[in-house]
Amino acid sequence: MPELVIASQLNADFNALLAREIPDATITPVPPGAPESVPEGASVLVAVPFRRAGAALPRRPDGWPFNLRWVQLASSGIDFYPDWLFEGPLVTSARGTSANALAEFALAAIFAATKRLPEIWIDGPQRWNPIPLGTITGSVLGLVGFGAAGQALARRALALGMRIVAVRRSGVAPEVPGVELAPDLETLFGLSDHVVLAAPLTPETERRVNADLLAQAKPGLHLINIARGALIDDDALLAALDSGKLSLASLDVTHPEPLPDGHPFYRHPRVRLSPHTSVFTPDLRANLALKVAANLNRLRQSQPLIDLVDRARGY
Repeated sequence: MPELVIASQLNADFNALLAREIPDATITPVPPGAPESVPEGASVLVAVPFRRAGAALPRRPDGWPFNLRWVQLASSGIDFYPDWLFEGPLVTSARGTSANALAEFALAAIFAATKRLPEIWIDGPQRWNPIPLGTITGSVLGLVGFGAAGQALARRALALGMRIVAVRRSGVAPEVPGVELAPDLETLFGLSDHVVLAAPLTPETERRVNADLLAQAKPGLHLINIARGALIDDDALLAALDSGKLSLASLDVTHPEPLPDGHPFYRHPRVRLSPHTSVFTPDLRANLALKVAANLNRLRQSQPLIDLVDRARGY
């Protein structure tokens, strides 16, 4: 059997994990970004995003796809990669590898908002006055997108006594018992106390959270974005926050990334902004290594790969 060579754009820690899962492969590190070449004999490429949100996509390199059979993306979404990457080899996404991390992050944002953290911490007896807090039990969580992250979040939120309402493009009944499907986003926003954006960025979803949709929101809605910043019309969001229609926006993603100095999100009292960090947990690379190994076994056995990218669908 010919030697298996995997070109990896990830770091040494990931490559060590991958080597442990696939001991008969040679893992060769390559620089991130559009590859100008790959190591001799490489048939697999593990690719990190080729750009940050809002940046330009790189040109197609001469010689692409360099005899590659398969490209494994290090992200669930495909919007950080150019169209030419999908011309030739099979391409699979990292769907599900960060589902638990995203679910925990969204729940942390919900707890922080409901229990008014960190504003309730005090620094002296002069502030020793009870502060009214909210409850999570009985509140309504709206999920925009019901993939791996949405399902992981739904299971955890149901255990806390929340009512879960979701919209999904397919309209397929939820895999998690107890989750309701809303007929449209307007209904979901009107019902929800917290809305979590967990949908891929596609032409249909880009800036779908706009002024018209936010006008339908339940007063005091808390919006949480763990997906892509471009799902939101920033001007519409700021207007809804300023008017009090929305009580809070917890944003782990923006468009572009990073936001330029002086952007209103940095200083707005109703925006909690984090630097696209929700997925950076210890299990992320291990989960991806396991996914690559499992798909490699399928490739060797001529079986369909898991989480093949469908460009027409957009993820």
